Amino acid sequence: MITRRNFIINSTLATTAVLALPSLAFTMDKKEIGLQLYTLREELSKDVKSTLKQVAAAGFTTVETYGFSIKDQFWGLTPIEFKKILDANKLKAISGHYNLGSFLYDGNTTELIAAIEAAKILKSEFLTIPWIDEPFRKSIQDYKNIAVRLNEAAKMCQKTGLKLAYHNHDFEFQKHDGVTGYEILLKETDKDLVYFELDLYWVVRSGNDPLKLFTANQDRFKLWHVKDMDKINPALNTEIGSGSIDFKNIFAAAKKAGMKHFFVEQENNYKPDFFESVKTSHDFISKNLI
Repeated sequence: MITRRNFIINSTLATTAVLALPSLAFTMDKKEIGLQLYTLREELSKDVKSTLKQVAAAGFTTVETYGFSIKDQFWGLTPIEFKKILDANKLKAISGHYNLGSFLYDGNTTELIAAIEAAKILKSEFLTIPWIDEPFRKSIQDYKNIAVRLNEAAKMCQKTGLKLAYHNHDFEFQKHDGVTGYEILLKETDKDLVYFELDLYWVVRSGNDPLKLFTANQDRFKLWHVKDMDKINPALNTEIGSGSIDFKNIFAAAKKAGMKHFFVEQENNYKPDFFESVKTSHDFISKNLI
C-alpha cells in the first residue's frame, strides 16, 4: 500500500536523482521526436497526404520541411494547404529548410521574404538555411560575407517571431589558412540571433567530435539532425542505433549543446524500405535516448 509518507519519500528521492543527473532531467522532459521530410522525398513527390499520415503513424510528432519554392510551394501545395495536412495528422513543422535564392550572395530578399511568409503560415519556430553553393565558400572572406548575410536574415526573421538557423555539411570543417569555415560562422554571427542546426553525421564524417563543439560553443546548437553512419561504408546512412555514431553520449550532452528540437534524417540505404527505416529509428530513440 502506498501511504502519503511513502509517496513523499519516493517523490523526494526522484527529485534528488534528477537534480544530481542533469542529463536524466533532459530525458524525462523531452518527448517529441522529429523527422526531416527529405528522408521521404521520393514518397512525398508521389503523395503528400499518405506520406504524412504514415509519418504520424510511425510515432513522429514534429517535422522539418524542405524544398519550398515560390513557384511550386510545397510539392504543389500552398503553405495553407500543406498546414491543413499537417494539422490533420497532428504534426508540427517546427523548422524548415529554405533555399533563399541568391540572398546569401547578393542580398536579394525576394525568396527570403517568401520563405518567412511560408514559415509563419506553418507556425514554425525556425527558418533554417541548408546549404552554401560551392563558389561562395572558398575562403575566409567568403565565410565572413556569409556570416554578414546570416545576421541580416536573422534580424528579418526576428521581426516576425521566427529564429534563423544554419545547417552544416562537412565542407564547413575544411580549413582556410588554418581556420575552418564553421569556426568563422560561429564567431562572426550574433549568438543571440543566429542558431545552428548540427548535423551529427556530417560532423563525425568530417572527423570532428560533436562533444567538443558543445563544450567550445555552449548553447548554440538549438537543432540537431540525428543521422547514423553505416559501420562498413561511412558514405552511407543507416537506421539510428544500427550505425557507428555514439548517440547515447551525444544525447547526454544535449543541455550543454542547447538542443531544443531534433530531427531524424536518412538519405540512403533504407532497410527494408523508407517507412520501416524511419520507424526503426524512431523506436530506437524512444527506447534508448530520450
